[in-house]
Amino acid sequence: MFLFLFFLVAVLPVNTEGGEIIWGTESKPHSRPYMASLKVYYGNSYRHYCGGFLVAKDIVMTAAHCNRSNIKVTLGAHNINKRENTQLISVVKAKPHENYDRRSYFNDIMLLKLERKAQLNGVVKTIALPRSQDWVKPGQVCTVAGWGCLANCTSSNTLQEVNLEVQKGQKCQGMSTNYKDSIQLCVGNPSEGKATGKGDSGGPFVCDGVAQGIVSYRLCTGTLPRVFTRISSFIPWIQKTMKLLQQP
Repeated sequence: MFLFLFFLVAVLPVNTEGGEIIWGTESKPHSRPYMASLKVYYGNSYRHYCGGFLVAKDIVMTAAHCNRSNIKVTLGAHNINKRENTQLISVVKAKPHENYDRRSYFNDIMLLKLERKAQLNGVVKTIALPRSQDWVKPGQVCTVAGWGCLANCTSSNTLQEVNLEVQKGQKCQGMSTNYKDSIQLCVGNPSEGKATGKGDSGGPFVCDGVAQGIVSYRLCTGTLPRVFTRISSFIPWIQKTMKLLQQP
């Protein structure tokens, strides 16, 4: 999926063979039952392109920049190439934040209404959302998971995860003007080098069992930290939009 130590890149050859790049760890199968794989049709099959997470039986949360047509969501997967225990459900309506800015990635949040309610069980569950007053602080370590690119640029079929440290907002502000601490999180310790990669967008940043962030974008320099959407800043919008989506 992701997770490579950037500081090693400077001292190692470009060739990544031989296991010299340190990757993240594979999640324990079905230990994150809220995870969703967003798929769209490429060529002759549906393929993973973004992550998401189940917040109600028929609602998946993800990043607004993951908006596509004809999305299908896979729930209950560990290996997304296997259909065992999984539920594949079409998205009937996508609601990105009306003020999402594709240039700055401000308000990078979206809710997806599923064609039918997911069947909750041991491998498919919803995840809690924060309260509006919740505030993830610098130094806090939380977990992100996904099926995105590995350090060698290949895709992962199995769910990977990594612990990432929240940074002070000034660190992201000093690297980009497209950062607002009130609605975004600055995530990833440069000295550790662990990070999310392509295909992890839209996945949850989970702190003590609560989805506090959404994987959004990397800074233009390509270096750490990364920028995530701060979910607690959007609770009124989430509540209003969920009610609208769940109306008959």
